[in-house]
Amino acid sequence: MKTRMLGRFLMAAALLADTAVASTKGSANLPQSDSDIVGNVRHEVLMYPHYSIWDDVSFRVVNGNVDLEGAVNQPYKKQDIERLVQKVPGVASVTNEIKILPLSSMDDRLRVQVANAIYRDPSLSRYALAAVPAIHIIVENGHVTLTGMVNSDMEKQIAGMRAASGLSFGPVTNNLVVEHPARKS
Repeated sequence: MKTRMLGRFLMAAALLADTAVASTKGSANLPQSDSDIVGNVRHEVLMYPHYSIWDDVSFRVVNGNVDLEGAVNQPYKKQDIERLVQKVPGVASVTNEIKILPLSSMDDRLRVQVANAIYRDPSLSRYALAAVPAIHIIVENGHVTLTGMVNSDMEKQIAGMRAASGLSFGPVTNNLVVEHPARKS
């Protein structure tokens, strides 16, 4: 008698658990607002374990359609990021325009030189402490572009000068965004 009651109890518990799992799976596919999708996509990109200072991925979301842009330094990252974004609740489609930077040992050396020049500067070293540092260094065929965000105009200028000092040739494109720009009088 006790075994029969225990069996019925376990069967009922299993059915309830199965129903709960099925209902949570269904809620993941509910329509999401574009701002919810933006937050979730940003989270997925930043939490991607191979996303580094050598990559710069940006995106825009319109009616659940995500357009990925930017550049990555390894081919597998492009597909991985697209796959992660496709799994975000509410995403209807993904257009992947992420550029794969040329695989070049010269560019790799240049990346390290520029990173050392920037992150060893006392006024910029705090940016190196984040899991994904705020200043990204994109190198394509010897051409360096800085992207990301810094706190002041002065830090933007210092980063550009330090990046240029780490180069033996070529200009630096400084696309850093200033979070707190100086007020114009």
